[in-house]
Amino acid sequence: MLINSELCIGCEKCNPYCPVGAIYTDASEKVSKIDLTECVECGSCLRQANCPVDAIYQQELVWPRTIRSIMSDPLTITEESGIAGRGTEEMKTNDVTGRFRNGYVGVGIEMGRPILGAYMSDVEKVTKAVAAYGVVFEPCNPLTTLMSDQTSGKFQNELLGEKVLSTIIEFTVPINRISGIIKILKDVSKQIDTVFSLGFISKLDSDEMFPLNHILDEFGINYAPNGKTNVGLGRPLFKEKGELV
Repeated sequence: MLINSELCIGCEKCNPYCPVGAIYTDASEKVSKIDLTECVECGSCLRQANCPVDAIYQQELVWPRTIRSIMSDPLTITEESGIAGRGTEEMKTNDVTGRFRNGYVGVGIEMGRPILGAYMSDVEKVTKAVAAYGVVFEPCNPLTTLMSDQTSGKFQNELLGEKVLSTIIEFTVPINRISGIIKILKDVSKQIDTVFSLGFISKLDSDEMFPLNHILDEFGINYAPNGKTNVGLGRPLFKEKGELV
């Protein structure tokens, strides 16, 4: 994203709309400018700031900068996969393909939020760490399609200098391996210059309790008590063997 300095009147109306603080006021020229190194190409300033002189415009994006828009702007569709957004719908519903079976948990590691964003070099540190533990990344996730080697979690070197607003690493593992995943993430968190949050999706156990609560308690991890629960009123398209129809 760019600002036409000849049109800009320095009203600074657009500055607060940047979620990563990439818009600043040039003290000498008294106009707003965008730090392209920090800009994640989310389009928020263009769509939301309502510039009075239409000075904000989208420049042509070429690879690998296009990755910023793919991971930061929900309106952008990934050409390689045809997927829009940062993650999969199934991470929230589990009623179509039923990929999260009994005894398994879906893991979502959202990197970059809030405010900081994330460089792909930091994302790679996390994907390589969990890949070494033997996870298989979700193939329908846009981030997975950008890996040059999914078995190692490696991305193309030209992507590592790109910054995104946020991105989600997704995979499914047996519940008894979650403790190992959490230990790995605690270690790698000391090596990255951003933040991440963890999301888990799993079927309730026989007591209608979330089966990971005791594991999270053991690690001292606070979790939201108001998680999403699918009660089946929408006639799920998938039924696991042994479940009532």
